[in-house]
Amino acid sequence: MGNYFSDAVELSLRYLFYEMSSGRGQEAFQLLEQASNAGDGDATALLARCFCGYQYMWRGHGFPEDDRQATHLMHKAVEQGSALGVLLALRSGELSSSMRAKMPFTNLKEAFDIVLKKAEQGEPFCQYTVGNVYFWWDFLEIFGRDPFPGDRAASDAYMRENIAKCEGWFLKSFQNGVYYAGNNLNRYYTQGDDRFIAPQPQKAEGIWRMGAEHGYPVHQYIYAKELHGAGQKEEAFQWFRQAAEGGEADAWFYVGLAYEEGKFVPKDFRYAVECYEKGIEGAQNTGCFNRLGALYYKGEEVEQDYEKAFPLLLRAYQDGSTWGVFYLGKCCFYGLGTPRDFVKAREFLEQVNWNNLETQYMLGTIYCQGLGVPEDIKRGVELLKKAESRQEARDELAKYKRTLFGKWIRR
Repeated sequence: MGNYFSDAVELSLRYLFYEMSSGRGQEAFQLLEQASNAGDGDATALLARCFCGYQYMWRGHGFPEDDRQATHLMHKAVEQGSALGVLLALRSGELSSSMRAKMPFTNLKEAFDIVLKKAEQGEPFCQYTVGNVYFWWDFLEIFGRDPFPGDRAASDAYMRENIAKCEGWFLKSFQNGVYYAGNNLNRYYTQGDDRFIAPQPQKAEGIWRMGAEHGYPVHQYIYAKELHGAGQKEEAFQWFRQAAEGGEADAWFYVGLAYEEGKFVPKDFRYAVECYEKGIEGAQNTGCFNRLGALYYKGEEVEQDYEKAFPLLLRAYQDGSTWGVFYLGKCCFYGLGTPRDFVKAREFLEQVNWNNLETQYMLGTIYCQGLGVPEDIKRGVELLKKAESRQEARDELAKYKRTLFGKWIRR
């Protein structure tokens, strides 16, 4: 039997949090399912968390998000007598009066004291849970609401005293293996807490580095972005690589970009493709869709494949990125990887927000010839003249002339 929970739960906690980059999240999920089915309420509580989405469980584990299943399991954990489950259900707003009647505890404080004892003995997830009790004000409900009715000064002092307790618990949990505790600690420092705790942004400095050095892939990624934004790109790359290899799929974009551009590492387009594919598979990273689509479009050291390029670039566009609109417009204009469609070509090309001669040539041709739009030779010629250094633009311009009255017409 484990020190704090069953062997199955303690092993699962290790894989889910304390050794999260081990790649054994799915193994933990199976252990929790088996233990939950055998009546282990703590396993059921953690299993419920696995279904709650990335805000509650690291996305790198690849768990499905299912709110209905999460709610069902939280209720089950309470009925199975898990003190941890009671606190998690309270925090999630799932501890209704009917559910409280089913818990085998006299009151909420009894459940809290069980978790608190484990936290005091050094269990990291319990430390995080206790920190949340103070951070999110659940202590009011656990200890009794408004202990000083009518005495605002005493009430405020009570609030400050209790809210501040989250800091120590989060710090212990963070240092002992729960990266979510670092997230909440950062929020506590940078935002403070209502009128009770003032922000302390100086204390937040170094949290992401601490998490990175503790081996949390999420924090390695955040710290790398911090370094990247500060211009320390070579050091950032090393952390991006660690984060990616540890399972933080968004980091593969930056690793792939370094290999594509030959920064800090030799150029390797094929490995860049592998990186972008991992970013797409693990996180549906928009940047990876864009860069991979562009590589297939251009065919630089990678076999040119418009059939692959167009849907990748279109997916990034549908996710809100306009980075690839030039390639999308060109595909539609020439029918590369997709049927010719001048209406869509114009839609994409008019979003190109830099001086691009080929874009001006294509738009000029669309307006001059009335391809999917009413013919507007004057507008088309203006665009073609901007691209006049290109032979195809000069060839198209040669089809039109200006009358004595200044109107542009076909020759």
